[in-house]
Amino acid sequence: MSNLHSNELIAEIINLEAILNLPKGTEHFISDLHGEFAAFNHILRNGSGSIRDKVSTLFSQELSQDKIDELCFLIYYPEAKIQSLKKAQSLPQNWWFETIEQLLIIVRFASSKYTRSKVRKALPQTYAYILEELIYQYDETTDKKAYYRQIIQKIIELGEAERFIADLSYLTQRFVIDHLHVIGDIYDRGPHPDKIMDSLLDYHSLDIQWGNHDIIWLGAVSGSKACLANVLRICARYGNLDLLEEAYGIDLQLLKSFSRKIYQENKDFFPKKNPYRELTTLESTDAMKIQQAMAMIQEKLEGQLIQRRPEFQMDHRLLLDKIHENQLMIDGQAYQLVNTCFQTVDWKQPCQLSAEEELVISDLLEQFQNSPKLKQHMTFLMEKGALYLSYNHNLLIHGCIPLNDDGSFQEISFNKNKYAGKALLDFFETNIQQAFSKPWLTEDFSTDLVWYLWCGERSSLFGKKAMKTFERYFIEECQTHVEEKNAYYSLRNDPQVCQNILKAFGLNEPDSHIINGHTPVKQIKGESPIKADGKMIVIDGGFSKAYQKVTGIGGYTLLYNSFGMQLAAHKPFSDQETAIEKNDDIISTRQIVDRKIERLKVKDTTIGHTLIKETQQLNNQLKHSGQSAF
Repeated sequence: MSNLHSNELIAEIINLEAILNLPKGTEHFISDLHGEFAAFNHILRNGSGSIRDKVSTLFSQELSQDKIDELCFLIYYPEAKIQSLKKAQSLPQNWWFETIEQLLIIVRFASSKYTRSKVRKALPQTYAYILEELIYQYDETTDKKAYYRQIIQKIIELGEAERFIADLSYLTQRFVIDHLHVIGDIYDRGPHPDKIMDSLLDYHSLDIQWGNHDIIWLGAVSGSKACLANVLRICARYGNLDLLEEAYGIDLQLLKSFSRKIYQENKDFFPKKNPYRELTTLESTDAMKIQQAMAMIQEKLEGQLIQRRPEFQMDHRLLLDKIHENQLMIDGQAYQLVNTCFQTVDWKQPCQLSAEEELVISDLLEQFQNSPKLKQHMTFLMEKGALYLSYNHNLLIHGCIPLNDDGSFQEISFNKNKYAGKALLDFFETNIQQAFSKPWLTEDFSTDLVWYLWCGERSSLFGKKAMKTFERYFIEECQTHVEEKNAYYSLRNDPQVCQNILKAFGLNEPDSHIINGHTPVKQIKGESPIKADGKMIVIDGGFSKAYQKVTGIGGYTLLYNSFGMQLAAHKPFSDQETAIEKNDDIISTRQIVDRKIERLKVKDTTIGHTLIKETQQLNNQLKHSGQSAF
């Protein structure tokens, strides 16, 4: 900007000052997707009901509810909806004309809060000029109206109506949501996190806060064999090994051969029911044996890691060396082990991998680090991701801020330095970045710390005293399975505790909130996602089908526009084909979290504060050039 002439400076100042007074764009918050692409894709397309709101506002007086539903689904899934309508009936020319006119009205309305420059940049190149003419249809005189109608008529005559409708629909989706926040856990449990990542790659504006399930995938690609073992075990447990083979091109033959040779049928290791497809007998058998293999490899690798990192204070999780005559000693009590699969354990050196296990895990690590698509997804996750984000007066974090029972920040020492609160999360994030930047280092401190974030007691992503995977597999007594939560999860109901956390992150505004994921809100039992007098909002409501029996709903999302915040509770999603055919939308109920008395503008946002600084710099530059903006 230092090279701008005075006239250019004045024009830029006028432009920035004008932008600052536009309405704040809509933020869309979504969390704990867990590979549930179909539900995520629908929520992304309908903007958590934002599109339906706009269609209803514009057409409730002239269209029936059925026609409003049809128009909404046309915007969500334009190509598929047109084909569905064509199957049911022949679409007359006036349908195409009326539909394009309706969509143009919606696009004009949805784009009205943006600058013309921002709208222009969003237009598809094919019809950019035509779309710009039609979107900015302010002159309704007879001559001009005929001009606009002729453009639409010609589009239909040239057979371009379907493509044009699709472009208008996707523009509506683009303009309805200005920015997307993904508050963690894209990966694990559901079958298609890769498709979610592909969608995010193409999204116009977003950020991601890493979740604990994302971190083990990042850890695996960063060189952590312990994280890698967890990834493989979880994929096998949820019947998603095809994600590795088909989406990411990982050859599992060596692992399958090893597992088939070493392990037998074991009822506790059969994969959970895949909600999207039935596994074949061979797929189920392989998943059952692979899960056993990876559970053992994981236990050994984690044992090695705990031994080389005494600063992690996790000696209580060294379990293989506490097994004697098929019993495990925990806190002085002996528990009989069931469903055991200890064929490869050398009881003299229980944490040592066998030669075959070493070969298997090394082969898998090399493939993970050399999968082009997986590398693309993990690189994007690093570029757009962070452990937390302070944005527009809100603190976005997937898991927790580790707290003591009195609400003070839990402290932990690493390399003779003490960390707590924001400093702890900054330390974790620095090491995640370092581990990812040096994937050839597989047992360095940073790589091991990524694993600690998965299951360490004072991890901001885990938030529990211990992960009881071993106990759940091998001990029947349920009291040993309980994972004690950090004090944060009870104290987050206290407005003062939330205020103290916000203050520690530099958020002192009275309208600041903590927006959280990670722990499913049990709406079915009366739990509220809005806590601490509105200072805390938890938006993990069960996108994952595995959680929906516990939550009673199909997920929460949050919308934050210029009028305030609204929480949306969603019913479980059926499937895309059924939804399109029946116009079966996923949105169910809305709840106002925070209603603004005065409409928020760009100048009230994080981006606005940056623009204000730029304006001040330009004014100073103009002043030194001997002119004034006004």
